[in-house]
Amino acid sequence: MVPRASGRGRVFSFFLSTVVAACVALPLAAQERRGPVTNLPLPRYVSMKAMEGNVRRGPSLSHRIDWVFKRRGMPLMITAEHGHWRRVQDRDGAGGWVHYALISGVRTVLIEKDMVEGHSRPDPNSPVAAVFEMGVVAKLGDCDPDWCRISAGGYRGWVEKSALWGVAPDELRD
Repeated sequence: MVPRASGRGRVFSFFLSTVVAACVALPLAAQERRGPVTNLPLPRYVSMKAMEGNVRRGPSLSHRIDWVFKRRGMPLMITAEHGHWRRVQDRDGAGGWVHYALISGVRTVLIEKDMVEGHSRPDPNSPVAAVFEMGVVAKLGDCDPDWCRISAGGYRGWVEKSALWGVAPDELRD
């Protein structure tokens, strides 16, 4: 014979089943993943702080070096965390584990299209303030649903998000 739950137990069971049902029903985007070390969202974008950074096969100094990133400010996407290590990947999907001291929270983007026009306002009909070449690493500023303000080499302008790597399509920044 199974004992019946008391009034308080029934309420808790109902509450628990409601919470579980709500979590299962939420879309994956609403169930944002968080890093176990920093409690920051995963994936997220950062940049290389150092001029050079070893990218290892695993999260420790004993793991083999697979890559060496050699571009300060290059945007990277963090996909996992383990202690002082962050699993990162670049625009091409290359990556591995990097010590957290080699990365910065300063946001940068990589220009993915050639001769991208930077406008004075987030409007394709506004005057062109600058033109950015493919492969340029630019500092990321404000972003609205379709445009981001970037700056590089003393030039700045609003560029369509679709021409950038290092910013999420739905990301907003002020």
